[in-house]
Amino acid sequence: MKKLESSLQNMVLVLTAVTVVMGGVLAYVNHLTSGPISAQKEKALSDGIKSVMGVDQLVIAKTDTVRQTDAKGKELVYVIYQVQDAQQNNLGAAVESTTGGFGGDLKVLVGFNTEGNILGYTLLEHAETPGLGAKADKWFQQGEKGDIIGKNPAEPLVVSKDGGQVDAITASTITSRAFLLAVNNAYNALYHPAVNGESGATEQKK
Repeated sequence: MKKLESSLQNMVLVLTAVTVVMGGVLAYVNHLTSGPISAQKEKALSDGIKSVMGVDQLVIAKTDTVRQTDAKGKELVYVIYQVQDAQQNNLGAAVESTTGGFGGDLKVLVGFNTEGNILGYTLLEHAETPGLGAKADKWFQQGEKGDIIGKNPAEPLVVSKDGGQVDAITASTITSRAFLLAVNNAYNALYHPAVNGESGATEQKK
């Protein structure tokens, strides 16, 4: 076989061929993994909704997307999962809400009963400092120092340092404020959606 001459043209051809092959390999790997990753995310969300609603058997009767604008003009997006039991009795709703924490976005899933009382919550995403802000996943749970379970954000939840009724995470007031803002916003999205709120109602069952 004749050896390719070491020229700029030949090097470009070789690099192009390698790039095309590697691109094809990556696309194939992505195709193989996208399905399982998507299924895993759906299961995690389903488990999260069951956790914050406090029931194992439920039906997601409707999913809505609500868009609101905060005081700074930033658009905030909330996903609301209306939940029923097997007999089609309304149990309330689980709401995804995102705010900016100390280290980055703080994404919370909050469960409300039909009266707007908090049933439970879980952190879906956060970039808070381990051992400090990351304590939000436990700090506000039932029986803990910042317990918000059973409270109704019709009266906004505020940290005690700001004159409110909720104890902030030790040395993590910024994270605590961000977390409570996410919970308050979730309540407002559920009960006071903006005029321009977008409803993407879709029937889903889990």
